[in-house]
Amino acid sequence: MKEILEYNHKIQCGLWLILIGIVLIVAVICGGEFFVNPFVFLIGYYACFFGVNVNKKVREKLSQGDISKKQIKMIYFSIATLFILMFCIAGPFIPGWHWRKIWLCVRMATSIHFFLWFFVHGWSMVVLGIVCMVIVTMGYIFPGIPVSVICIADAMVKLICGIYLLFIAKPSKYIPNMIKQRMYKETTSSLTFWKIEL
Repeated sequence: MKEILEYNHKIQCGLWLILIGIVLIVAVICGGEFFVNPFVFLIGYYACFFGVNVNKKVREKLSQGDISKKQIKMIYFSIATLFILMFCIAGPFIPGWHWRKIWLCVRMATSIHFFLWFFVHGWSMVVLGIVCMVIVTMGYIFPGIPVSVICIADAMVKLICGIYLLFIAKPSKYIPNMIKQRMYKETTSSLTFWKIEL
C-alpha cells in the first residue's frame, strides 16, 4: 500500500452496524422454523443499506471528511466479496434447506468480509471480524449451541462496535510503513541540513 488512508466515515459505519444488529435480533425473534427469518432479515438489511449507505443526504450528514476513490472501490469490492463468499460457503447447503448450516455460513462470510473494511474504516473492522469469526466457529464446534444464540451474540458484537464507532471513535489515519520511513528520512535530512547551516 502506497497511500495514507483516512477513516472519516466511522459514524456512518457505526449507525449501519447498530441497525443491522437490531435487524438480526428481530429476525431471530421471528425466526420460527428458519431460526433466523430470511424475509425479515433481507427486508431489514436492504432498507438499512439504502437508508444509510446509499442515501446521499445521510452520508453527507454523517461524514467527517473525504473518502478516496480507492476506498470507494474497496467498498464495492467488499460487497461483491461478501456475496461470493456466501454463495461459496453457504450455497452447498441451500438445496437441502439446512438452515443452521446456512446461517452459520452466512455469518462466517460476513465476518470474513469485515477484514476488507479495514481499508475504509480502520482497525476496528479487523477486531470485529475476528470476534465474529470466533463466535461463529463456536457454532461449528459445538452443535448443541442453538444457531439463534450464535446470531444474537453476533448481533450484540455488532451493536457494541456500532455504538463505539457512532459515539466514541474519532476520524483517524493509517500511514503505511513505506510512507513512514520516507517521512522519517525527509525529516532527518531536513534536521541535518539545518544543523549544517547553523
